[in-house]
Amino acid sequence: MTKQSSTTPAAEFSNSEAAAYLGIAPETLEIWRCTGRHKIPYVKVGRRVRYRRSDLDNWMQSRTMHASGDDYPHPCIGRAV
Repeated sequence: MTKQSSTTPAAEFSNSEAAAYLGIAPETLEIWRCTGRHKIPYVKVGRRVRYRRSDLDNWMQSRTMHASGDDYPHPCIGRAV
């Protein structure tokens, strides 16, 4: 019996699959990758680009914002514009 690696094909996404997982257009993910706008890790083997699910999850976690409540009421609410 052979031991399966910890990174299985099911844990890797193509550009289109990764974009769908993140809820963005595939073209947006391509632009981010090519311009370096967001540093989402990816694996490149030849011409293939693959994203690990764990890397996408970690990236989303790093972008998660939490409301602190310190600004409540928000300074912009109730002010004349």
